[in-house]
Amino acid sequence: MTATPPAPPLVLGPLLRYIGETEASVWVQTAAAATVTVERAGRSWSSGTFAVQGHHYALVVLDGLEPGSDEPYAVRLGPVPVWPPAGSDLPPPRIRTLDRSRPTTFAFGSCRTAAPHDDAGTRQHGVDALRAFALALAEGRVGWPDLVAFLGDQVYADDTPEEMQEFIAARRSLEQPPGEEIRDFVEYAELYRLAWEDPTNRWLLSTLPSAMIFDDHDIRDDWNTSWSWHEEINRTSWWQERLQGGLVAYWVYQHIGNLSPARLAEDPVWRLLPADADGGPAPVDGDPAPEPDLTEVLFDLARRADLHPDAYRWSYARDLGDCRLVVVDSRAGRVLTPDSRSMLDEDEMAWLDARVTGGVQHLFLGTSLPFLLPPGVHDLEAVSEVVARGDWGRRLGAGAEKLRQLVDLEHWAAFEDGFLRVLDMVMETARGERGPAPATITFLSGDVHHSYVAELVDAEGSGARSRVVQAVCSPIRNPMSPRLRAAVSLLSRRVAGTAVRRLARWSAKVPDPAYPWALTHGPWYDNNLAVVAVEGPRLRMTWYAGTLGDEGPERPGLAEVYTLTVDGREPSPEAPREAAAGDAFVG
Repeated sequence: MTATPPAPPLVLGPLLRYIGETEASVWVQTAAAATVTVERAGRSWSSGTFAVQGHHYALVVLDGLEPGSDEPYAVRLGPVPVWPPAGSDLPPPRIRTLDRSRPTTFAFGSCRTAAPHDDAGTRQHGVDALRAFALALAEGRVGWPDLVAFLGDQVYADDTPEEMQEFIAARRSLEQPPGEEIRDFVEYAELYRLAWEDPTNRWLLSTLPSAMIFDDHDIRDDWNTSWSWHEEINRTSWWQERLQGGLVAYWVYQHIGNLSPARLAEDPVWRLLPADADGGPAPVDGDPAPEPDLTEVLFDLARRADLHPDAYRWSYARDLGDCRLVVVDSRAGRVLTPDSRSMLDEDEMAWLDARVTGGVQHLFLGTSLPFLLPPGVHDLEAVSEVVARGDWGRRLGAGAEKLRQLVDLEHWAAFEDGFLRVLDMVMETARGERGPAPATITFLSGDVHHSYVAELVDAEGSGARSRVVQAVCSPIRNPMSPRLRAAVSLLSRRVAGTAVRRLARWSAKVPDPAYPWALTHGPWYDNNLAVVAVEGPRLRMTWYAGTLGDEGPERPGLAEVYTLTVDGREPSPEAPREAAAGDAFVG
């Protein structure tokens, strides 16, 4: 009988996660307990692993770096070098710290399925835009961003690839609910491995810092759509195990890397790890103390976060030179009470309110779900919310609830109260009422499997000094079906939008928007990755798609789908009011 080869000591990663001017963090998954060491420019930083249900992880925090420095790095486990891999034809991974004198550039996108990069996988899922961008970056055909923001659906727990289904079948019957979907943390760990194991993408993630936030498919389609959905899913035998496993996996694989070292040090779970003299997790090699096991505390956190969303915050913010990126959790903290629905609960709303302020050149608000939908789609979702809560009768309400879940009518527009409150925050900032107005305020989103740009109409007429823009990039790799493309194209047209607006007015429950907007560019349906470049008060946004050439799907090319320049207004030097207590930005 042939022996099973041992697992490589480095199971997954390294992922370069947080990046600042003088700090960075590097994440890894290992096959066993170990001390993980990152070496760069003659210095080294080490951290011991922690365990979750028999899996081993580490996040190594690097400090004391030079702003604007750009140096290769290596990773070893104990004395054994494990990265970069021997014989790789890709450039060495690098840690490139932020430099305030350098214009900010970052990529963003969402919705990426883990499918093979062969002919069959490409026919079904299209060219992976992330992988095409990685190859172009390695060959110097595109500029180097400061980071990439993944705005949801990094993994699909409810639509698993064939290799994942084989893994599940070896553990339990596929006839056992939830069938081919992910059930628990162990299955999530394998799903993340499949999503991030491709050598080219693995290289990209090791050398380009990343910020992430979940969306529904990271847990399950329609996650927290409505109270009816919530009650129905909680009647299943498997949901709690799935939800807790998904939140624990998200904390391990995505969330901790989002946090700055200062925020990480305040995290209630991270603070339980034994610390070395520098405040990081202590190395375990040669230490008689066992590897810390966070299984129990993380599952307790997941249970509490589900019952009381204000018990833990998944949102975060980063300063990028003279710009600010605020990434908002638009899934876990929803208020689903039919008469008082909101995308954000009061605690999360207050947190966001303190960060939507001026005093930066550009303010970016990352939310997995588009804030500004095409107007026709927005009105349709706003009407559906009114009907589903029973304002037009119980029978129509039940039908509207089924429709809401069937076609995903659960974006910001379907949580109208929360939408209006956030829009007021943004417009106050745009008018300079929360500090000097930024040149632009830009929502960055994904989710909808097509890309577009929308903008407030006549923002100056409302006193805005900032341009207020919505930029959507979706999917990275999960194309929309032709039938849905036709429906989206119809609802994106002015004539369809006008018809739905008339319906909204007739309902007398959906007011005309105080600050109307229009879809100005798109939609595009390619698998895309977008890049935003800050050029003083101006933004240059480019959507890139992978292309097939003579070398086949293994070596895709990269093409520009669309490039847009947004000429922001020069920020006003004066603030019209003094900042009140709590208005100051806190990272």
